[in-house]
Amino acid sequence: MSWNLQQAPMQTGRVAIVTGANIGLGFETALALAGKGITVVLACRNSAKAEAAKAAILALHPKAKVKCMALDLGSLKSVRAFAAAYRKRHTRLDLLINNAGIMMPPFSLSEDGFESQLAANYLGHFALTGLLLPLIVKTPDSRIVSLSSLAHKWSGIRFDDLNAARWYDKRLAYGQSKLACLMFAYELQRRLARAGHTTLSVAAHPGVSSTNLFQHLPKIVQLFAPLTEVIFQSAQGGAQPTLYAALGDDIEGGDYCGPMSLGEMRGDPGKVRSSRRSRDKAVAARLWTVSEELTGVRFLD
Repeated sequence: MSWNLQQAPMQTGRVAIVTGANIGLGFETALALAGKGITVVLACRNSAKAEAAKAAILALHPKAKVKCMALDLGSLKSVRAFAAAYRKRHTRLDLLINNAGIMMPPFSLSEDGFESQLAANYLGHFALTGLLLPLIVKTPDSRIVSLSSLAHKWSGIRFDDLNAARWYDKRLAYGQSKLACLMFAYELQRRLARAGHTTLSVAAHPGVSSTNLFQHLPKIVQLFAPLTEVIFQSAQGGAQPTLYAALGDDIEGGDYCGPMSLGEMRGDPGKVRSSRRSRDKAVAARLWTVSEELTGVRFLD
């Protein structure tokens, strides 16, 4: 039996952060959570777009509780400021949805000197999770959902050139960042369990969805991007695995959720299996150590 959002009960009193919630998968995730009575924090880089997303959510769910907070995951300074502001305003965090990301842009470095995809997709979320974790683990039945991608199979973790200082292949860099997100989700669950915490760390991927991530692909590919909604699925459909990971009553720590049809490119959400490389515990432990060194954020020692 497949899962659908209607199966989830109302969640009044709970609080969720959704990164990159102003558009695409993040917006659809935030919209669905708000409809379940969850107070949703839209964590976005562009404040004007966040406010527009909030207005759109309230138009559909007038009684929803939606807040906007500025967050640039490509800046560790911004991540630290966001986490501090959130902790000051809130006493709980039930759901952290690490959704925001960029896909295959031209080469650039973040203000902290990280390759842009590694920074925005992975390292920013690593730091954000660590800074908020003391609050998360104190919240009953809390979950952390990290967004990966089918692209996690494209690359390994290139420890000898993490930031593409020697050469840049945007496809491989994207794959590396999404593999890192997935390995982080698995390693975080192992560490949570060892520490005796009941918080669940899970991962999800959207299959192939029509979203703004296509903006950096070649022009000829962009021309066909609208067809993905016909051939594959909409952003709303792509958000369903994330929602299942966040709200499903049969979810366990370390689960990976994705579409169940057409090679996991579309379909109803369910539990899927990731690549063997993503389950390498030794590489995951090394990545964790490197991530702590790069971000300066340590947790679950």
